[in-house]
Amino acid sequence: MNGNKRELSPGQRDELLRALKARFEKSMNRHKGLEWAKVQAKLDTSEAGEKLWSLNEMERTGGEPDVVGYDKKRDEYIFYDCSAESPKGRRSVCYDREALESRKEHKPENNAMDMAAAMGIGLLTEEQYRELQKLGNFDLKTSSWVMTPIDIRKSGGALFCDRRYDHVFVYHNGAESYYAARGFRGSLRV
Repeated sequence: MNGNKRELSPGQRDELLRALKARFEKSMNRHKGLEWAKVQAKLDTSEAGEKLWSLNEMERTGGEPDVVGYDKKRDEYIFYDCSAESPKGRRSVCYDREALESRKEHKPENNAMDMAAAMGIGLLTEEQYRELQKLGNFDLKTSSWVMTPIDIRKSGGALFCDRRYDHVFVYHNGAESYYAARGFRGSLRV
């Protein structure tokens, strides 16, 4: 990264695009009917600079971002973290800053909401998480925080999901909880 700008060096950009292209071509079931050349053309625009930085953050933290859809109305490609398990570089975090600050001891280093915001991505919603699970089997050993409805969060809780017994489960926990096997998955539109 150059200074405080959310910008990749030419070398970082090329390395990221190579990784994204290889993943795209390896997992065509995630984006039937879409072509890499069109995705890359979108990523090559000057407006995509900060989005490339965010994709690189997803990659750097183990998310293995891949295209999972295209929004024709908004002319945007949709990327989700497609790593088999919750991204390694984003585990052992509680849900949000309020939860982090409420812990008296044994605080985690960070929280999912602040990390996602710093990366320029959003947490998957429960609906997006279920969409992702239609594209493969994810979080068989880990779990991922998902966007939590305000009423649940106001009550001190937060939602997370995983896949067990070939089913997708949604659970609740205190938002201040954190586990070595729980992280979060993100989404980004480009």
